Amino acid sequence: MTAPHDPPPDPGTGGAGESAATDPSRKGKGPSTRGLVEWAVVIVGAVVLAVVVKTVLLQAFYIPSESMYPTLQKGDRVLVNKLSYRLHDVNRGDVVVFERPPNETATDIPDLIKRVVGLPGEEVVIEGGSVYVDGQKLDEPYLPDGVTTTADGAPNTCAREEPCAVPDGTVWVMGDNRGDSKDSRYFGPVDEGSIVGRAFVIVWPLGRWGML
Repeated sequence: MTAPHDPPPDPGTGGAGESAATDPSRKGKGPSTRGLVEWAVVIVGAVVLAVVVKTVLLQAFYIPSESMYPTLQKGDRVLVNKLSYRLHDVNRGDVVVFERPPNETATDIPDLIKRVVGLPGEEVVIEGGSVYVDGQKLDEPYLPDGVTTTADGAPNTCAREEPCAVPDGTVWVMGDNRGDSKDSRYFGPVDEGSIVGRAFVIVWPLGRWGML
């Protein structure tokens, strides 16, 4: 005698062979919704990361003039490390981006970029085409041969008889293009608190990529 066979489940009765995946009304909704959520998380995360990086770590700046020529040329883009001076003091020779001083007339430019020449507590003298800091002639290898520094026509002449003082909490900045740069010779020392960060690399155009 053979064992009786159970009849096949009726498709309409919800037998054991039925699962949620076979419900046409639900097919594809789960994976599609998960995919949208995942993409939303990725996009939001990327935006947050970009904001954090720009606010705290790095920021790109466009060079609008020839005041730092030939180190920087008009149209260059540089990356600025905004954490540098939270970790160490400003160093002589650093190329820094800082907020436009209140007495600088170029009101359409919110930030300027120059090189640090004098540090807090020092005195700057411009004489014979050279810069002297605390009586010592400054070695400036970043300047092209033959470049001279004067303060002709500038409010701060920094003569030996009346040196330009750099108060505590400030730095003295100058452009590498000494004949075409409005810098501390015109607006005086820059408050260290106004420094956005240190420019450390040229990122554009690609043919000019290089460290500063």
